[in-house]
Amino acid sequence: MAAREWPFWMSPLSYWQPAHFPDTAWGGHAPFAFWLMDVLAPRSVVELGTHNGFSTFVFAEAAKRLGLDTTIDAVDSWEGDEHIGFYGDEVYRAVAEIAAADYPDTVRLRRGYFADVRPQVPDASTDLLHIDGRHFYEDVLEDVTMWRSSVRDGGVILFHDIAVTERGFGVWRVWDELSQQHPTFSFRHSYGLGVLAVGEVADPRLRALFDADDATADRIRADYERLGAAVTERVLLDAVPGQLAALVDSESWRLTRPLRVVWQSLKRSRGRGQPR
Repeated sequence: MAAREWPFWMSPLSYWQPAHFPDTAWGGHAPFAFWLMDVLAPRSVVELGTHNGFSTFVFAEAAKRLGLDTTIDAVDSWEGDEHIGFYGDEVYRAVAEIAAADYPDTVRLRRGYFADVRPQVPDASTDLLHIDGRHFYEDVLEDVTMWRSSVRDGGVILFHDIAVTERGFGVWRVWDELSQQHPTFSFRHSYGLGVLAVGEVADPRLRALFDADDATADRIRADYERLGAAVTERVLLDAVPGQLAALVDSESWRLTRPLRVVWQSLKRSRGRGQPR
């Protein structure tokens, strides 16, 4: 049997599944991230905004399976913000536990504000920069302005949430401005992901991605939206047990227990009185 011929924008890695499924809005982009990690083979990944760690763990899992010597700096205050909400230390502890157990030589958690961490990252040292911090226009613009010089020529910057235009989100505005100045490709599913080239693009697969005509771009988006849907479904399914546990532990669940007991008793009584 002849080997399958893959289109330039896909490979067997596009079908990989993540090893961890914390709650995330980024789930649909895991298949493309696996492909991109193979194409770039980055030695350095920097992520601005990690939250529950899903995207960090996808990058780290790809590096692990591919045998890449990659360092992933996950930068976050782990305090939350106006868009995702504010939270306690439990989120950081959960991310740190997985990172230490599964990716001790790959993932470095840098807890702090982006501006404070920037001096610790040398210029032109980053192959892949992922921007997913606070989403107001001024914040995203500041992140790009401050961190652009950390990316080497030929590197890539990812922007999440470029398709969100409500609730004060401003990523789409920054993305529209940058798209006029750089080679880019955009996905619309899972709140949108922008892919931006920094300098000359060396890999022919990436060049083809950025140069794709409208028909080809539509095929690329459709393929990755389809593959991403399976990951998103798994994220949702994994979240259900935790949500149920939280419900059972809640005050409202305890207070309504007598009503549920009465209701179940009535259902059994009616069931015994009905002909079968």
